[in-house]
Amino acid sequence: MNLSNLRPAEGSRHNDNFRRGRGHGSGNGKTAGKGHKGQKARSGAPRIGFEGGQMPLFRRLPKRGFTNVNTKEYAYVNVSTLDKLEDGAVVTAESLLECGIISAVKDGVKVLGNGNLTKKLNVKATAFSESAKAKIEAAGGTCEVE
Repeated sequence: MNLSNLRPAEGSRHNDNFRRGRGHGSGNGKTAGKGHKGQKARSGAPRIGFEGGQMPLFRRLPKRGFTNVNTKEYAYVNVSTLDKLEDGAVVTAESLLECGIISAVKDGVKVLGNGNLTKKLNVKATAFSESAKAKIEAAGGTCEVE
């Protein structure tokens, strides 16, 4: 027994198109799984989040912030991290993934200027900070925007 072969108990999962309330013989007739009487047994039961007329939690809490739908999510790499690569290497998003420096590429790779660079590298990335570009070119390397 391990996590890869765990399964729900036989008969514990039902299909979504299960027909409720079709007589005693169906196994889910009479009250159709709603119990006896009460507000939740009847039609017109309150919606999810209804608090009996009290101001609901989602309306009591203040709205904060803004999410821009057009924002770009870069994988960020510092110049000090690039210094670990071998001299004269061509640095691309694929090569950074293979080395394990970045875990995923969403909208591209941005190189930031934190740290020092002593090796000559040909860096191909989506974006560069000004300080990163200056440090790469000062070490004799090149910056190419993909």
